[in-house]
Amino acid sequence: MMRGKSVLVAVVFVLVLFGIVVATAVITRDGPEPAARPTTATMPGDEVSRSIARAQQQLAANDQDYRAWADLGLAYVEQARITADPTYYPRAEGALEESLALNEDGNDVALTAMGALANARHEFADAADWARRAQQVNPAGSTSYGVLADALTQLGEYDGATAAIQQMLDLKPGIPSFTRASYNLELQGNIDGARAALEQALDQAFDASDIAFCRTYLGNLAFSQGDLDGAAEAYELGLREVPDEPGLLLGQARVAAARGDQDEALAGYERVVTSRPLPDYLVEYGNYLRSLGMDAEADVQFSLFDTTQQIFLANGVQDSLTVAYVAADRGDGEAAVAAAEEEYAQRQNIDSADALGWALHVAGRDEEALPYAEQATALGGRNALFRYHLGIIEQSLGRSEQARASLDAALDINQYFSPVHAPLARSALDSLGGPL
Repeated sequence: MMRGKSVLVAVVFVLVLFGIVVATAVITRDGPEPAARPTTATMPGDEVSRSIARAQQQLAANDQDYRAWADLGLAYVEQARITADPTYYPRAEGALEESLALNEDGNDVALTAMGALANARHEFADAADWARRAQQVNPAGSTSYGVLADALTQLGEYDGATAAIQQMLDLKPGIPSFTRASYNLELQGNIDGARAALEQALDQAFDASDIAFCRTYLGNLAFSQGDLDGAAEAYELGLREVPDEPGLLLGQARVAAARGDQDEALAGYERVVTSRPLPDYLVEYGNYLRSLGMDAEADVQFSLFDTTQQIFLANGVQDSLTVAYVAADRGDGEAAVAAAEEEYAQRQNIDSADALGWALHVAGRDEEALPYAEQATALGGRNALFRYHLGIIEQSLGRSEQARASLDAALDINQYFSPVHAPLARSALDSLGGPL
């Protein structure tokens, strides 16, 4: 039973279930939007390394220990996240298959871990299946509901995701459940509720890594709404706990870029991509360089992006979404549409809808683009990038008043949403008569 502050978030979340609440990281292609929380428990690098070593020692003594194989597989998934090294995913898969070969019927830990691995590889339908199998074995296993919620969110099954998060909150109110509740609320435009849920998570954080994790998402949430001071404070407080955490350093670089502190922003982005060269990070840095007219330097980052994409793909990670955005921003409409259609065929969520709408716009197919852009904004979230895309598509179709409202909304949500596109949004809005 939940007591004290836990009840507050549970009540807020139940209100969402009944539609009463008043109306993001993933890192975006150009800047922050509501960012999905990691699909596994967040642990510092040293702890993950110790978990791997401990499981390996147990297996050296007894290679029939199915639980040790499951622990090893889950630790490999987390190590891939921390190091941005996708070669850990095949190792995770091998360990988890060993675990399930030894015990498939009663092994909810390995089944849940397989779901986490599938989420990490963007195999969201498979992830949902693994999570449901785990729940059949252990209906009280809260982690499996988190994996299911992550998968359903990415599949665009938002009501199901909400129900899974509520079940997770009921079973084990804590950092993993509160952060997922926060993201769910954020997607629906309830920023106050999202912030409250993250603060609930922070109240339960005692380890430095957990505190830094919560501060990262509090900062990202503040930035997504244009609150530079709030974001800067959250990132600074997080870095006091974990001074070299890339997610916090990335946040600081964004704030510096938004404030016009070019040298600080460049140094920050460079530090981030050096320590954790994730494809999204490389794209964000490349877009910032492009916004400064540093095209040659930007091309280096996009070349690295292409390389890392191939490495991730070779290790089972398919990310057509980011490919679609990058192709669109390069002006390659045909490639953007192909990638976006591939992504949309796998999952019809707001992200894939926005990517497909924007790709079709770049390809000059605005009539086809409009329904997807409208779908991307229909959930009610306060996403400046999606509102901007809708506004530009509406403008291209001659729907001037609708475009003016959409562009005004985008800049009202976050005037710093993209170093490349925010200035274009302001220019487009001015051409339509300025803010409402």
